[in-house]
Amino acid sequence: MLIYSNNFNLKHIADSGQCFRMNPMGDDKYSLIAYDKYIELTQVKDNCIKLSCSEDEYNLIWKDYFDMDFNYEQIVAGLLDGQDNFLKNAARFGCGLRILKQDIFETLISFIISQRKNIPAIKSCIEMLCMKYGKRKTSRECGGKEYYTFPSPESLANASAQDLKTTGLGYRDSYILKTSQAVSKGDIDLKTLKRLSFEETLIQLQTLSGVGIKVANCVALYGLHHIEAFPIDVWIARILKDIYNDHFNLEPYNGFAGIVQQYMFYYIRNTK
Repeated sequence: MLIYSNNFNLKHIADSGQCFRMNPMGDDKYSLIAYDKYIELTQVKDNCIKLSCSEDEYNLIWKDYFDMDFNYEQIVAGLLDGQDNFLKNAARFGCGLRILKQDIFETLISFIISQRKNIPAIKSCIEMLCMKYGKRKTSRECGGKEYYTFPSPESLANASAQDLKTTGLGYRDSYILKTSQAVSKGDIDLKTLKRLSFEETLIQLQTLSGVGIKVANCVALYGLHHIEAFPIDVWIARILKDIYNDHFNLEPYNGFAGIVQQYMFYYIRNTK
C-alpha cells in the first residue's frame, strides 16, 4: 500500500539512532522488524512511501508506529522560520525525521546495550540477541522472508550471563539480565509507565539495572513517546558546548524538545 506525507524520509529515520532494526536493502528500500512483524518500505517519492503490509496491518500497527497523526511539518516549519541558524540547518538537513513509537521493552534493552557502543555494533549485538532468544518467523507478504522477533522479558530473564556474553554485550550482560528479571517478575510494570508523567517515568526507569538519566530519557522518548524528553549523549553534549556554550534554552521547545534533539543529533552526526 502507499501512504503520503510531506515529512517522512526513510533514510533519515533509519540513520537517526532511535531504532536499530531498520536496515537498507538498496534502491531507497528498507526492511524493518518491530512488534514481531517484518515489513519492507520503499521511498517512492519525497512524499510517498510504499509499504509491504495490508491496509489493516498498517492501521493496526504502522500508522501509530510512525506517528502519522502528529503534525511534524508544523514543528519543522517553526524551526526553519526561527532565529537559531544551527536549528534551521538541522531542520533543513534532516527533514522527514519522525519519532517512532517503539515497543517499550525493546527500547529499554536496546538503549542499555547502546551505552559506549557505536550504531553498527549496537545493531550487530541486537541481531545476535534476537537470533539466540527471539522467535523465528516468516513473512508471507515478503515472499517467506525469515526473521527473528525481539526477545521477550521472560526469555532474557531465563538466560545465563555466560550465554548472554556470546551476543557481544560485554559488561552490559548483567544489566540486561537483572532488568529483564525485574520486568519478568513484575517488579516494574512497563505498561503502567504510560500513565505516569514524564518526571515520574524517569524516576521509575532509573530503578532498573543499567539505566541512568540518558537511557531513561531515550526510553521515555522512543518507547513511551514523551516528546518533551531531551536525551544528552556525546553528540548532543558536543553541540550544547561548542554551538551554544552550554547555554541552550529549551523553553521555546517545551513539549517537543525530543523532536528538536533528534534533528540536532542527525545533523551533527552526519555532517561533522
